[in-house]
Amino acid sequence: MVVFRRDPCGVCCLILTYSAVIYADYCIVNHVIIPTISERYIWGTIHVIIFNTIALLLLISHFRASFSDPGIVPLPTESLDFSEINRNHTTQNGDSEWTACTKCEAYRPPRAHHCRICRRCIKKMDHHCPWINNCVGESNQKYFILFLFYTGVLSLYAIILVAISWTKKCLGCSKEYNQRTRYIYTIILMIESCLFGLFVIAMMCDQFSSITEDLTKVEHVQRQIRSNRKSRSALLADVFGRGSYLLWFCPCTPPTSSNYVGTSNSNRFYV
Repeated sequence: MVVFRRDPCGVCCLILTYSAVIYADYCIVNHVIIPTISERYIWGTIHVIIFNTIALLLLISHFRASFSDPGIVPLPTESLDFSEINRNHTTQNGDSEWTACTKCEAYRPPRAHHCRICRRCIKKMDHHCPWINNCVGESNQKYFILFLFYTGVLSLYAIILVAISWTKKCLGCSKEYNQRTRYIYTIILMIESCLFGLFVIAMMCDQFSSITEDLTKVEHVQRQIRSNRKSRSALLADVFGRGSYLLWFCPCTPPTSSNYVGTSNSNRFYV
């Protein structure tokens, strides 16, 4: 299911993200590799292929994190009976309670929370991120983390290529294209790469801390304590999938999400 939020802040962040990636690719190819590193054709070609491959993985991860269903709790077919709002609704394991959301007017499974921007309850909601204009939840957390990972890798790669280009003579410099023009473009790219690189490193540390502690940001703010915690490898597998570790880095494979099963007042099951 394709999800798009008409949030002005989120839309601006989407445009900024894609613009930054496009600028980085343009700058690396036209102002770093071609004028300096392409003196050996094979190395220039290899760098272009690697850089664009990482950029493509970044864009796929971002697209799937932005426009895929984060784990929206389906609305009931019948009106919610608020006279039963305090009734317990447990999972198959019998260790968690279902709750009723007065805003969605629906029962929601354990660890689901209501997002005021999405205006829906999200399963295992971590937070709403404007950079993907979507919630980070049970079904798209993998794509969000991959977006952060490939952004960090691309930023580091761009910094290295720019630093190398500054040590080399500009082969393609002329009256129309001089050394100063190249420095202006590459300095802007260096600043962009440093800012985005530091930002995603901090976000990745926060995400992995949430996964290994088995606490989302919402639960951490509410100071909830999780019992019967799984091992770290099992928690990571819940987010990235239970296949090969190499598939964890592929944004084209779906994550393995746990399905909550419980009853509502209309005797329906949410899976």
